[in-house]
Parts: sequence; structure tokens; C-alpha cells
Amino acid sequence: MIDFPRTPAATAALTVATRFCSPALLNHCVRSYLWGTTYAASHGIAVDDELFYVSAMLHDMALTDSFDSHRVSFEQAGGDLAWVFGIAAGWSAERAARATEIIVLHMRDDIAADVDPEAHLLQVATSWDVAGRRPEEFSAETREEIVGRYPRQGFSSEFIACFQDQATRKPGGAAAASMASDGARRIAANPLDG
Repeated sequence: MIDFPRTPAATAALTVATRFCSPALLNHCVRSYLWGTTYAASHGIAVDDELFYVSAMLHDMALTDSFDSHRVSFEQAGGDLAWVFGIAAGWSAERAARATEIIVLHMRDDIAADVDPEAHLLQVATSWDVAGRRPEEFSAETREEIVGRYPRQGFSSEFIACFQDQATRKPGGAAAASMASDGARRIAANPLDG
């Protein structure tokens, strides 16, 4: 199994996610890191491991009650939170801004690995974990190991409810676009729930 980074920022990000995320959302964040790292290894993508891990742990924080913004899309609010987190962790403003970019961009499909490897990996990982995209990238053994260690615990139902709520309150955000393009059906049909 992949080792997690052990830096102070990585440890703090896991602590924050553990404190504020539901068990299902926390496991999604951890699985997203593991799927992304697995994908990076199989495609030879060099990645800033600490930056990717922190971004993965914090990418859905704005779906939680404590950090939900009623005016700003969840990906932007989560990115802003990651910037604050990075500065508090002692990162430079530029490094903290990278965490913001990664989290905002993970909701788009247009970021190539050679342009932004961490955002690309978070896109691939979350789209697989949420909606079952790119199943050919993850072997049955890898799926069994990762989901066995970090079970889904009703994640799909919880995530659909979060996105429907976000779509209602923030019709201009990525969650609304996802729900408008049959996202709930895709999430409910995720092969990881089978």
C-alpha cells in the first residue's frame, strides 16, 4: 500500500479532514489521494506528494457544514480554505495558491498532466471515486485493497445529497452543472458501489 506523506502540513490536513468530514467524505478524500497516486505511478507522472495529499484531504471541505459558503461554489470555497491552511502551515503564498488552483481545477476536465499534474490527478481520482470514470485505470486488486481499507460507507448517497443542495443554492457552480448533466445517475451507478 502507498505510504502517506508524513510532513507537518500533511499530518495537519488529515487531522482537519478527520475533524470536519463525515466518515464517508473522509474516506473519499483518502481514496482520492490513493487513486491519484496509483494513477500517477502507472503513467509516470511526477507529483509534489505533499501538495497533492493536502489538496486531496481538503478538496471537499466546503461541502461540510462548518465550511460551506452560501455564496461561493464549493470548489472555490474549498480552494480558499486550502490557501488559509497552507499559509498557517508555513507555506509560501505561491505554494498555498497552488493548493487553491488544484482544488478549483479538479472540477474541470481540461487540465493535462503536463500542465498541472496535481490538478490532473485530483480530477482523475475524484471522477473515478465519485462517478466511476476511467474504470480501466484501476485493477480489481487495487480497487479491493483501497475500498477494503477505506470503505465507501454510503458515500454515493451522501455525495448526491450534497451536490443537489449545492446546485439548489449555487446554480452557477460546478455541482449544479454536474446535477444538470445527469450527475446523480452517474454517481448512483458507480461500479465501486457494486
